[in-house]
Amino acid sequence: MDIFSVITLLGGLALFLYGMNVMSDGLEKLAGSKLEQILRQMTSNPLKGLILGVVVTGVIQSSSAVTVILVGLVNSGIMQLSQSIGVIMGSNIGTTVTAWMLSLIGIESDNLFLNLLKPKNFSLLFAFIGILLIMMGKTEKKKSIGAILTGFAVLMLGMELMSGAVAPLKDMPGFRKVLTYFTNPFLGVIVGALFTAVIQSSSASVGILQALSMTGSITYGAAIPIIMGQNIGTCVTALISSIGVTKTARKVSVVHITFNVIGTSLFLIVYCIAAWVFRLPILEEVIGPSGIAICHSIFNVVTTVILFPFSRQLQKIADTLIKEKKGEKEEYEFLDERLIATPAFAIAECRNMTSKMAEKTRETLLNAVDAVKSYDKKTVDKVIESENELDMYEDKLGTFLVKLASKDLSEHDGHVTSLLLHTISDFERIGDHAVSLVKAAGEMNEKKISFSEDAKAEMEVLMNAVSEILIATTAAFTVNDLRLAKKVEPLEQVIDQVTGRIRKRHIDRLTKGQCTIELGFILNDILNDFQRVSDHCSNIAVALIEVSQDAFDTHEYLGTVKSMDNEDFKDSFNEYRLKYELPAKK
Repeated sequence: MDIFSVITLLGGLALFLYGMNVMSDGLEKLAGSKLEQILRQMTSNPLKGLILGVVVTGVIQSSSAVTVILVGLVNSGIMQLSQSIGVIMGSNIGTTVTAWMLSLIGIESDNLFLNLLKPKNFSLLFAFIGILLIMMGKTEKKKSIGAILTGFAVLMLGMELMSGAVAPLKDMPGFRKVLTYFTNPFLGVIVGALFTAVIQSSSASVGILQALSMTGSITYGAAIPIIMGQNIGTCVTALISSIGVTKTARKVSVVHITFNVIGTSLFLIVYCIAAWVFRLPILEEVIGPSGIAICHSIFNVVTTVILFPFSRQLQKIADTLIKEKKGEKEEYEFLDERLIATPAFAIAECRNMTSKMAEKTRETLLNAVDAVKSYDKKTVDKVIESENELDMYEDKLGTFLVKLASKDLSEHDGHVTSLLLHTISDFERIGDHAVSLVKAAGEMNEKKISFSEDAKAEMEVLMNAVSEILIATTAAFTVNDLRLAKKVEPLEQVIDQVTGRIRKRHIDRLTKGQCTIELGFILNDILNDFQRVSDHCSNIAVALIEVSQDAFDTHEYLGTVKSMDNEDFKDSFNEYRLKYELPAKK
């Protein structure tokens, strides 16, 4: 083995890691919306968490990345430690998918169909098809599929290069002598842990071991301890990510490490008994890529089955190792930036946070409407306090979304990010108008003035309409109800007409001496606030509909929907016009 073999080995490793990265990115973009749905299913049910861990790790091809996501979710207070334990266990099973894919490289047969499964016979075809899809595909889905196929081909090419580079080692006595040291299970575990810790990927570590097994020099006795050690080494990424987080978030890494250490210890005991007491013959047999995949899967599945019933005990160990002081209250990160590494999860959580902002906005404005109807100091203080909270939401979410937008997002994810950036601004502005309303109510209370009975009756109609449009908008956004979102624009048009008519009636009363200039100014401010609230509701609803169609041209959409040739719009408009007809003049 010369210097060129070493260069080939390093180049193969580079292609292997790059291919894995490209393939996992493509898988994540393709399954982005499904990952959001899966994320919403996170519950305290450990079994659901286990299945979730298997699925998500199978998609993003990294148990370390899943644990980093969990650290971010727990650090943001989005997820409880107890919920993360099942996911951690499931991620260990999900990471075995890569080993099974790589085991195809070891296929040796004269059978035509089996030979077709050998990567060198189909991966280059995958690369060709993948590049065509990336260059000529018109949809984001096709481009993502192209990235998956190309990434897989590059990964397999790297695997072939590595196995070719290490092939001469089988004839080197020194290499065989080194392998004899790994029959010491403790040394094998340490080597597997250290190597995986350095490259921070158990999938890549297993892949390299599979490439070395192609030399025909590695036995089951040497490979199994290394496989056990790889599961400990993969914890390093999560351990690094837990620096600077809350104590609860650090416990996620502790659970991950404890789970793998206990699992490895149990298997190490069983292995030592098998090797030193029963002297099983299989430990002396040569292992291939498929044998490594089998051992890797058995280790992870059996470990999970054994330790799954002890989830609470794992949490107690973490609580014991990382103690919290009595009365200590942790400050959670609003949205942990670790989530940005996995955009699908980051977008899902941004949407969840924006939904909370929507609910807070609805509560704030409805309180402001109550204050206009009947002034109450406590209600006013509550509105001002809530508006400050809405400012915080806009600031934190806006900063996070801008950073997220700089990532390589799919077309749909890009549209959702734009939607959220637009809507958080609209929700915050509605909060500002709520404060403006309570200030107007406060001014009237302080000056002991009030509207005429006619004006109060008219305002009652307008406030009911504004309350309905706000409730409809926030509900449509929260549950992504497009049918409800399409009801917003017709109601917004009706509110515009109602405010216009109230202004005209006020001018009539003013000319007849039935109202004062001072009250007129206050009325005009309130009307402006209500009209602007309905405008912001329209912006939110339109953006929601546009994103569902993977487009973001608000002006074009409004030009189409406002046309009276649109039967749905016309029917809804007439329905709301009759519902919010102003009372007859007295």
